[in-house]
Amino acid sequence: MAEKSEKLFDQFPSVSYEEWRAKVETDLKGADFDKKLVWRTNEGFNVQPVYRAEDIAGLKTTESLPGQFPYVRGTRTDNDWLVRQDIVADTAEEANAIALDVLTKGVTSLGFKVSAATEIATILKGIDFNKIEINIKCCPSKALDIAGALVETINAAGATETFNGSINYNPARRQLLHGAEGFDKKAIIAEACKLLDIVAPVKNLRCLAVDSEILANGGAFIYQELGYALSWGATWLTALTEAGRKVSEVACRIKFNMAVSSNFFMEIAKFRAGRMLWAQIVEQYQPECDCACKMKVNATTSRFNQTIYDAHVNLLRSQTETFSACVGGVDSIAVTPFDVPFKKPDAFSERIARNQQFLLKEESHMDKVVDPAGGSYYVETLTVAIANEAWKLFLSVEEDGDFFTALANGEIQKAVNASCEKRHTDVARRKEILLGTNQYPNINEFAAKKIETTGCKCCCGGEKGSNALLMKRAATDFEDLRLATEAATKRPKVFMLTIGNLAMRLARAQFSTNFFGCAGYEIIDNLGFNTVEEGVDAALAKEADVVVLCSSDDEYAELAPAAFKYLNGRAEFVVAGAPACTEDLKASGIKDFVHVRCNVLDTLRDFNNRLLNK
Repeated sequence: MAEKSEKLFDQFPSVSYEEWRAKVETDLKGADFDKKLVWRTNEGFNVQPVYRAEDIAGLKTTESLPGQFPYVRGTRTDNDWLVRQDIVADTAEEANAIALDVLTKGVTSLGFKVSAATEIATILKGIDFNKIEINIKCCPSKALDIAGALVETINAAGATETFNGSINYNPARRQLLHGAEGFDKKAIIAEACKLLDIVAPVKNLRCLAVDSEILANGGAFIYQELGYALSWGATWLTALTEAGRKVSEVACRIKFNMAVSSNFFMEIAKFRAGRMLWAQIVEQYQPECDCACKMKVNATTSRFNQTIYDAHVNLLRSQTETFSACVGGVDSIAVTPFDVPFKKPDAFSERIARNQQFLLKEESHMDKVVDPAGGSYYVETLTVAIANEAWKLFLSVEEDGDFFTALANGEIQKAVNASCEKRHTDVARRKEILLGTNQYPNINEFAAKKIETTGCKCCCGGEKGSNALLMKRAATDFEDLRLATEAATKRPKVFMLTIGNLAMRLARAQFSTNFFGCAGYEIIDNLGFNTVEEGVDAALAKEADVVVLCSSDDEYAELAPAAFKYLNGRAEFVVAGAPACTEDLKASGIKDFVHVRCNVLDTLRDFNNRLLNK
């Protein structure tokens, strides 16, 4: 008997985009489709609410397989990424002890910060180079000596063919973080050539760093991180091949250290686009084989969006970021512990960080699926869109010289700082949400005592010049507000004078609680009052510093002037909302209104100046 095959959705008629769009516009009841449903990204392109098969028709990204050039679907035929932990320790002996301990807990890649070549043997004692990836971070001035010591240790272990790892030679670090003067490209390339000679005996020891995670943690947009990373890598290729090095030798020594933010799908697309563009860049140098075109990427979860207050939300952020990185097909992932913004990570936070990756490997089996986002109409479209924007930026840098030239001129730092400022403005206006910081704060949390003051421990110089990255986390400004409140002799009290329409007063009281809670004020909520006089008397009995009138727009015309007059300056008076009668209320002397169009940060700074300086 012949088997019958039936397509799953044959019984349903196909619907065209035009039919779907017409139905949506009907449901929008006259609202503008583009304004309501189309998202304008920081990357400079629009994202539609739905994508269909016709949107990816003809895209080159769908024509290759994992492990095939141009590697948009991955450089490997598996997705078994390395679980990396960067060791934080005060001495070489302590670093070695921690490393040996975490290797029994599933870690397959280690990162060490090394300050002297003499530390190498101690740090790596007892570690099997055949099984564990080793990554060394060091100041550029120490890179040659440290590389020599590392190669000697690898030789002694007989692991020159099996070793896998990197030395982070990043001469751009001082310019990015400190805006240092005197960036000497010629001297850097000469030193890089020496470094290539030193590491030559070890096949898989990468030593030319592209640390775009610094840019991302400085507030760069996703397309900027990728575009500048590509330019940085191309600068290594051009400068060193011009110095007489073979392109395969240079390309196979470059390591991309990238960040991953909480913009889930965009980050997946970034890694896919990055591999595709990098492969095409290297191809133009005519390498001996396609293997030189593979992009080696370590992804580290973001520090830019981490917060001090409600710090356990950092776990939610880093989990989605780790998920993006593994779906995006990176080679290794380092999860930043949730407590990094305010202290040295402890054993608990480091264990949680490791387990976040193990959840994806051992319970979700994400390491068993290659390029799980491949073929998605949405992700494939994002991949091409991000690639286009990153490519435009790459070309603009190349037209003006190269990455090192733009770095020396301060152009990179200027562009990233502009993005950082915009993102801070978006956080201040709640266009970018940081849960627990600028939205839904835990008003009973106090953080000052848990903060451990830590300065820069690198040897790159601590002073910042005019061309330095700002390196301000997105939450910094709001955290400064709350810390100032904690340090004040009296914590301000905000009283919700709820009256009138039940639904509106509850909604506006909740909004105002979140609003003023972002500054760490004490919030006094209420069930409701029969008269404004009753509410004001209750507020004064509680010694409130701010009285927020919460009612409906229609009732404000009568209630607000009456409450303001009865309060008579004995506390700050605020109307929750932006009613049609706002100008009339202002004419009566009322000056403070809180609503969704407010700059939350600026408004709270103003209240801090009034309330904390009494």
